[in-house]
Amino acid sequence: MINKISHLGIAVKDLKTASEMYRKLLGSEPSEMEYVEEQKVNVVKFTIGESTIELLEGTSEDSPISKFIEKRGEGIHHVAYESDDVKTDLKRLDESGFELINKEPRIGSDNMLIAFVKPKSVGGVLTEVCQH
Repeated sequence: MINKISHLGIAVKDLKTASEMYRKLLGSEPSEMEYVEEQKVNVVKFTIGESTIELLEGTSEDSPISKFIEKRGEGIHHVAYESDDVKTDLKRLDESGFELINKEPRIGSDNMLIAFVKPKSVGGVLTEVCQH
């Protein structure tokens, strides 16, 4: 069952510059940078209450984040909802008519199980379902 907003993923061209801007904006320190090989992305996180802002920097031209920035520019990339059981939620979403990018979860940042739902199924918003 989806139980809260986990994080907002924000695509950035320069992680160092964006991290400094968000550090000043939020008045808090970012996490250590994490490289997620499967997604070809560097990630820095800021915790705000129970939620997180993830700054995402592509590490190659074929990274989903690099492609997103090339097409749409920097900005909000996705909204992630935390699930108690991502596999069950994916099945429920599929049966409810949502078009899944991932039928099975993959490993994302912090070794979370992650899966995405196509934006056209969710009013134009790329949606991630994740589980610790």
